[in-house]
Amino acid sequence: MSRVVVGMSGGVDSSVAAYLLKKQGYDVIGVTMQIWQEEDACRTEENGGCCGLSAVEDARRVAAALDIPYYVMNFRKEFQENVIDYFTEEYLNGRTPNPCIACNRYVKWEALLNRSLALGADYIATGHYARIEELPNGRFALRRCAAQEKDQTYALYNLTQDQLRRTLMPAGAYSKDEIRAIAQEQGLLVADKPDSQDICFVPDGDYASFIEEQVRSAGGKELSGGNFVTRDGQVLGRHKGIIHYTVGQRKGLGLALGYPAFVLEIRPETEEVVIGTYEESLTRTVRADRLNFMSREDLEGPVRVFAKIRYNHRGAWCTAEKTGSDELVCHFDEPQRAVTPGQALVLYDGEYVLGGGTIL
Repeated sequence: MSRVVVGMSGGVDSSVAAYLLKKQGYDVIGVTMQIWQEEDACRTEENGGCCGLSAVEDARRVAAALDIPYYVMNFRKEFQENVIDYFTEEYLNGRTPNPCIACNRYVKWEALLNRSLALGADYIATGHYARIEELPNGRFALRRCAAQEKDQTYALYNLTQDQLRRTLMPAGAYSKDEIRAIAQEQGLLVADKPDSQDICFVPDGDYASFIEEQVRSAGGKELSGGNFVTRDGQVLGRHKGIIHYTVGQRKGLGLALGYPAFVLEIRPETEEVVIGTYEESLTRTVRADRLNFMSREDLEGPVRVFAKIRYNHRGAWCTAEKTGSDELVCHFDEPQRAVTPGQALVLYDGEYVLGGGTIL
């Protein structure tokens, strides 16, 4: 009997994933990854967090109901180094990171997989809405989930071949409604629990204050404001500090220019935030590095792909080609708005993830 460690967040998706795998005959062990600091349980519950004390208690009760072993593992060090420090550093460098992608790659997979293998596990599993398949070329790739409105392949594009080979994602074959129905049928207490928010370690959504606190606690210098400028250098006013802004942003700028204004660029070296029109915010060219390939080992020459430039992007057709050993460029058929450095560019070959990288 194959042993699988299921990462249980205390939510309905991972709870049902554990149930489905047990039903399929796996030797299932439930694990909750404690990755954030000690939180007030009520506050965590209120904010839908997936990493705090209430999540542990919900996961523990689900594991008891399923009659599977359950453990809490401390991954705070890995989370601090690979997610929070990265998140802070990217904003300070004028980029907009996706911390969930970093957490998936380096904590929920790399760290959990290593500890699970030490427990004698053959696989790890999660409640993500995606499917993993071995292709005719022998490579493992993510396939969009059966219910595409919940598809989470974008946030998982940088998993390695070894990680994919050792991962099970049973929820990817179902819709969210079907998952909740299964939980109801099995009497799981989390059947109607709301989905967790995206960024668990900033429950109030105030990223800038969180980053300022991280900088202070590390003994860094006090963050200051700078100038709003046009591309040709005209000063339009003062801003609160570059960590308060992201490329493509329109609201909250506090500028009255007589036309809708958008953030075009963030220049950390001069503390400038470049402002322009909607038309200036459009581009057909997107570059990325820190590449990871899935369905193919690499790109050989230009290739037509469907690509997403952020999680909620509908996706668009483009031609992708390598421009260096760890860099590629996509030329989109139609102009794209708010191409944001630090976000992921994910390429799709049909229903499968071809690969992706970090937007430059």
